[in-house]
Amino acid sequence: MTNHEAVSEGIDPSTPSVARMYDYYLGGKDNFAADRDAADQFIQVLPGIREMVRENRAFLSRAVELVAREGVDQFLDIGSGLPTRENVHEVAHRVAPEARVVYVDIDPIVLSHGRALLEDNPYTSVVQADMREPELLLAHPEVEGVIDFTRPVAVLLTAMLHFVPEEAVVDRILTAIRERLVPGSHVIVTHAFAGEVSAEVREAGQRPYRLTSVGGLTSRGPERLAELMEGLEILEPGIVPVHAWRPDPPGDGEDVVIDLTEPDILGLVGRR
Repeated sequence: MTNHEAVSEGIDPSTPSVARMYDYYLGGKDNFAADRDAADQFIQVLPGIREMVRENRAFLSRAVELVAREGVDQFLDIGSGLPTRENVHEVAHRVAPEARVVYVDIDPIVLSHGRALLEDNPYTSVVQADMREPELLLAHPEVEGVIDFTRPVAVLLTAMLHFVPEEAVVDRILTAIRERLVPGSHVIVTHAFAGEVSAEVREAGQRPYRLTSVGGLTSRGPERLAELMEGLEILEPGIVPVHAWRPDPPGDGEDVVIDLTEPDILGLVGRR
């Protein structure tokens, strides 16, 4: 993307965006020099981050397919990020061709690209809303115009909650979501986890994200994520690194090593 295109959309290309950094980790081209510089700084601290975000996308695909096969045909992807391969609607439509998907984000570039990509798809919508205001997000006319909360829905929060440092806000987000879910609904979450790295490494990892509008990363482990799923059944294999969650093909799970002392992205699927 060029700086001219960014300016025309009212975007400051000199400020790194977490969505565009994520796009860069995945090998995408929808990013600016500032995004690449900040991402490269983080790669120096955590060289495996590119593989982790690829595993995060693979987890999303497996989780969405599982939920769709259980009969869910409504998906609300909060903090969807820039369109890439294996987006939620692409995975869901392989199982349920008429599944409805609402992508929600606050980043104007995400909204612009998502709407351009999906304008001819009658089963998808792209909505601007802030996950920090979950009640307003869930009551947004464009969300309620597509999602019928009297029927099962899958809500995705993949690689998003670690950008919310305030525990009370994270609690409010999950409480608001759980209160709207009927039996048969699912919540799909992935979250950054620092493991047992030193304070110096944590600080080095925070620096590039302090340059972004979100201001940093917050690590949360399995116990805290389990608390956020109160009232939901956490599906097997529980809260594990995303690469270890029902790997495909299934037999690969026999060789998966789980080491919670190391940084990783944790994943889970909760069902009401």
